[in-house]
Amino acid sequence: MSRVLVGVKRVIDYAVKVRVKPDKTGVVTEGVKHSMNPFDEIAVEEAVKMKEKKLVSEIIAVSVGPTQSQETIRTALAMGVDRGIHVEVSGKEYELLQPLHVSKILAKLAQEEKVDLVLVGKQAIDDDSNQTAQMTAALLDWPQGTFCSKIEKSEAGLTITREVDGGLENIKTKVPAVLSADLRLNTPRYATLPNIMKAKKKPIKKTTAKDLGVDTSPRIQIVSVEDPPTREAGAIVPDVDTLISKLKELGHIK
Repeated sequence: MSRVLVGVKRVIDYAVKVRVKPDKTGVVTEGVKHSMNPFDEIAVEEAVKMKEKKLVSEIIAVSVGPTQSQETIRTALAMGVDRGIHVEVSGKEYELLQPLHVSKILAKLAQEEKVDLVLVGKQAIDDDSNQTAQMTAALLDWPQGTFCSKIEKSEAGLTITREVDGGLENIKTKVPAVLSADLRLNTPRYATLPNIMKAKKKPIKKTTAKDLGVDTSPRIQIVSVEDPPTREAGAIVPDVDTLISKLKELGHIK
């Protein structure tokens, strides 16, 4: 394999308590800490490990989003990625951007850059769609390995261990392929200060969805975004008999 394309999404940081906008059109993003999607960090780490093992020669990070997405690309560059591509999509267009749009962009770039592997996180923690890898593979007509907890080089291509409801599934796939990273695949490294400084000199190419021939017109309309219902306070009962009578009162048992 020569090149790997890694998708990196800028999302609200996992430690931030998300707040819904008063008009219920979405969530508050202004003035809120953002960072790289944690599953994408795992995808970047795996690509860097592949390069360290000399399985790949170049890693390209792609982020689709507003100008601030370049910060996410810089984080990937500091982790060991060689160069970045920023596909600028902003404003209302970005708010209604769907996995299908991102998949079309990744598929087009994978062809343009002549990559052998597309590696993304299994899902983004903001929309939890878990669709991008699958649709990118379909658009490219490449084999896919999703929810990867282990990726190994084999004679024919790759051997992948993936997490399924019943346990672990092992599959073999040829390359080129599209893979999505699960939580147990690896532990992402922290970017060191020297690597952060080096990342500032690494190139980031800017482009747009239009330049790539991808139509990002919204296919959905957000009707309403609401907070989940607040949980009612519990009550402490003195004994089991009282608990049973309370449950009967509430209709939980007969």
